[in-house]
Order: sequence, then structure tokens, then C-alpha cells
Amino acid sequence: MSFVLVQTPGIAAPALATVVGLGGAALGLWLTGLRRRARVVVPFSAGVLLGVALFGLLPELAVELGWTTSLILFAAGYGLLLAINRYAYPVCPTCAHDHDHNACTTELHGFAGPLIAAAALHSFLDGWSVATVQLTVPLGLRVAVPLAVALHKLPEGIALGGILRAAVKSRAAALGWCLLAEGTTLAGGVLGLAMAPHLGTEWITYPLGIAAGWLFYLGFHAVDEEWKRRGAGPAFASALAGVAGAAVIQRGAEALFR
Repeated sequence: MSFVLVQTPGIAAPALATVVGLGGAALGLWLTGLRRRARVVVPFSAGVLLGVALFGLLPELAVELGWTTSLILFAAGYGLLLAINRYAYPVCPTCAHDHDHNACTTELHGFAGPLIAAAALHSFLDGWSVATVQLTVPLGLRVAVPLAVALHKLPEGIALGGILRAAVKSRAAALGWCLLAEGTTLAGGVLGLAMAPHLGTEWITYPLGIAAGWLFYLGFHAVDEEWKRRGAGPAFASALAGVAGAAVIQRGAEALFR
């Protein structure tokens, strides 16, 4: 069965994106292996998440839908998670003024569920879009688009691994959730190859806009948590480095393969 899947035309592109995303997640987990490194990696990963949302997803959406619609979707994603946090599920329980940080068993407890959901949705849509490109466009784009998406998956994976490690109690659990979230890239590719001829690709921009605002919310509040714990200087220095790194990789990939 797995051999047949590998032989399926077009599956190599989402498989490559999946491998790169998993590699990035493993790197993010490794970087948080020491407590001293975690103090730098957690805000850096949060910054990468912000960079992915602002310099990766949002500009792509603007090209497809225009800035007005893209910003509305982005705000809707942010507002949805804000409402969930306030009225349904404490996404960011440590944001409360009366929260005792010293009693935390994990630095970013509450972040795991929403982050896994957003990353899984984003990865699924990545896999769908990369796979469907293989069915329609010229050879040059069939090569360029998967490579650009694979480069984009690297900072995304680093952010996922780094933040999940700070949001769950064990490295094994963080790794398992990373495998699940990034593995949906391949699932999206398989379904995309089967269903895209019937459904097309235009619809994916709308849930992707929601996911962008969702990821921005998580990145912003993760930086805010590090600010409360360790001060503005260490938190913002690492976060800005993460934003810059994600921006360079994603905008550079777009320029290179345009």
C-alpha cells in the first residue's frame, strides 16, 4: 500500500513538504532540549509563527483575494480564537493578571490544542495546494511551487516544535503531536490529487485566511508570555529574530521561484 502511494503521480511534492516540516519540528524540539536554550528558542519560535502569518500566509492570500478580504479573514481567525479563549476554552490561561507563573508545569500550557489544530489545518491545505499544482500548471511551476512550499515548511516546523515542547509535559508527546500536525500535509496531498478535479483549489484560501489569524494570535500571546516571565529585552530580541528569519526565508523563496 505504501509503495503504491509513493508511485502515485504528484505525491512526491506533498511528501517532500511533509518531510521538511517534520525536520523543522524535530529541530525545534532539539533546540529546546536544554532549559537555557529554551529561554531563547520559545520566543524565537513564537516570532517565527508571527513571521509565517504576516510574511507568508497574508501576502499569499492578498494575491488571491485582495487585501480587504484577506484582512477580514485574518481578523476573523484572530477574533475566533480570542472569543474561544474568553468564553469557551482557556487558550491562554497565563494571560490572566492573577495567574501564578511559578505554579506552571509547562511554560505555555493551553497553547497545545489550538496550535495543533491550526498547524494541522494549514498543513492539510499546503498538501492539497502543492499536489493540485502538479495536475495543471507548466513544468517549471510544478517544480518551483513545491520547493517554495518546502522552504516555507521549515520555519513553520521549527515554530511548531519549539512552542509545543513548551506547551506539553514531555518531549515524546510533543513529537507525537508534531507528527500528527505535519503529517496532514501528506493527507492533504492524497485527497487533493483525488478530489481537486472535482472541487478545484479556490476554496482553500478562505480557511487559510482563518488559520493565518489563528497562528498570529498564538504567536503574539507566546511572546507576551515570555515578556511576563523574563522581561521585554530577552523576549523581543529572540522574537524579532524569529520574525526576520521567517520573513527572509518565505519572501526569498517567493522571489527565487517566481
